[in-house]
Amino acid sequence: MAKAILGIKLGMTQIFTEDGKVIPVTVVESGNNVVLRNKTVDTDGYFAVQLGFGEVKEKHVNKPMMGQFKKLEVKPVKFIRELRLTAESEYKTGDVIGVDIFAEGELVDVVGTSKGKGFAGTIKRHGFARGPMGHGSKSHREPGSTGAMMSGPGGRVIKGKKLPGRMGGARVTVQRLTIVRVDVNRNLLLIKGAIPGPKKGLVIIKNTVKPNKRVRK
Repeated sequence: MAKAILGIKLGMTQIFTEDGKVIPVTVVESGNNVVLRNKTVDTDGYFAVQLGFGEVKEKHVNKPMMGQFKKLEVKPVKFIRELRLTAESEYKTGDVIGVDIFAEGELVDVVGTSKGKGFAGTIKRHGFARGPMGHGSKSHREPGSTGAMMSGPGGRVIKGKKLPGRMGGARVTVQRLTIVRVDVNRNLLLIKGAIPGPKKGLVIIKNTVKPNKRVRK
């Protein structure tokens, strides 16, 4: 079965191995994920599991959600995420999942929401090159020609064209990251390298979909 857990990104630090090497790691606080619901092909048309994570006061939960929590006989949670599965979940409603489902050295994929950077031009957003900086130039940081237009009355720019716009704030997945340490007592996971999102941002950690991919030496 696919393994997955929700967590909060705390920030980055570094640890030392026994032979003195420095490893940059991201610290994720997780554990105590509660299974809220299992979806099956018979009832919903697909396999999935809903996980809840994070403490929240009852006064901050609306009545419809509070009714769902009471029906499931679980405490209210701050975050709820649904994870698709290829087979029926082995967990039952109310089961608690901890960081001990992962082990040191295991490869995982981390999903998060990247930091929002507001409106940005094509140079910052897509890495375009700027135009000449001489006084005669009238195109220093402009995107330039948009290329061929779609035919028809009032032709428009082809969909997907790289243009200025909102940058960041999108769902990002980083694959094949290594779990360096699992701290069961403090519900912490130390993951090698950087993961998407700001501090205190929600992330999803799951076993990688590319376990057999060759690593370049």
